[in-house]
Amino acid sequence: MPGNGEAVPRRTEGQGGGGSASGLSRGVVILFAVACGAAVANVYFAQPLLVTMGQDLGMSPALVGSVVTLTHIGYGLGLFFLVPLGDVANRRRLVVAQLLLLVVALAVVATARSAAILLAGMAAMGLLAVVTQTLVAFAAALSPPAGRGRVVGLVTSGVVIGILLARTASGLLADLAGWRSVYLASASLSALLALILYRVLPRHSAAPPVSLRYGQLLRSTITLFAREPLLRRRALFGLLIFAAFSTLWSSVALPLSEAPYFLSHSAIGALGLIGVAGALAATVAGRLNDRGLAQRTTGIALALLAASWLPLAFTRSSFWALVVGVILLDLAVQAVHVTNQTLIYALHPDAGSRLIGGYMVFYSIGSATGAIAATSLYTVAGWGAVCALGAAFSCLGLLLWAFTRRRVGTAAGQLHPSSAT
Repeated sequence: MPGNGEAVPRRTEGQGGGGSASGLSRGVVILFAVACGAAVANVYFAQPLLVTMGQDLGMSPALVGSVVTLTHIGYGLGLFFLVPLGDVANRRRLVVAQLLLLVVALAVVATARSAAILLAGMAAMGLLAVVTQTLVAFAAALSPPAGRGRVVGLVTSGVVIGILLARTASGLLADLAGWRSVYLASASLSALLALILYRVLPRHSAAPPVSLRYGQLLRSTITLFAREPLLRRRALFGLLIFAAFSTLWSSVALPLSEAPYFLSHSAIGALGLIGVAGALAATVAGRLNDRGLAQRTTGIALALLAASWLPLAFTRSSFWALVVGVILLDLAVQAVHVTNQTLIYALHPDAGSRLIGGYMVFYSIGSATGAIAATSLYTVAGWGAVCALGAAFSCLGLLLWAFTRRRVGTAAGQLHPSSAT
């Protein structure tokens, strides 16, 4: 379908670690999804626990706030410095090693008796939670190109569910057994997943045929951005959609804790259960990518993302408007996210970890931007201004898609349209 989509060159299985000829069984894909969700949830567990942590360890409000900041800084550093290792190391060993080190970091957090130890443990935990992206790249590498979108979609569903349910799970568990139990439970789960993945993941096919020193590996990540316009474009989409995503989820607790709702923290956390419905879009988007509908999927999803802010603007007067807006927003964000990862991985399967790690740096920038801007804006201008901000991020993404669509279509006529509209 030349001339009408976002195309990437077709590569065969033997070219640069393209994947397993037999693909992955559904059970193994679900295992990948569970491991991804469990790992990324660690980044978000602390948000409903901050007050309790601060009281337990005698921390000032400013110091308590740095718990979340350090966790996200660690995660951002891990995306750039750890995830690319998947292109030069045996991914099976790398995943297991990162999970075991994550267990240690979680144990440090769970047993911390001072603010300094807690903060150090949180930073290390964020750094090692990027095993999520190592697993995404690994799953893509083990999948045949014809079914890669489906696999990436299923695995990404696990990531989304982990993010959305993390606050709910940590709040409930902390109410039952204290905040430390959250991290002890996560450490136990991570250790179990490390054992299962060690036994299930392939021993030899996971080693990518790339020979680079560590410094060369990091420089090549930057070089890929300079060389690949599709990567730059998709990274910008990622930044904007996650800025919109974070605008909602970092601030929605504020109006819900006020009139007319006065919801408890547990009730607000349960809102994540509604957002899980949007995770279903990840699997649908993956299948659409496999059918060559990446460009169309992106445009429709970005239009839905922009439209989601209309019902969200009526949150104070209608809880059902909030529900509709949350479902639309999460559905749209995950559809674009899966499309992004599927497309950029296909550019250079032998550099899959660098591509996904570099792309996710933009995700982190977008998430941080949305969170800081939304919470600050709510204080001075209220919920309506927050919705306007989210709509602005969303409309920028839609405009970027519309502006680049014609130029992308021209490129599709010169390359095989493996993901054309």
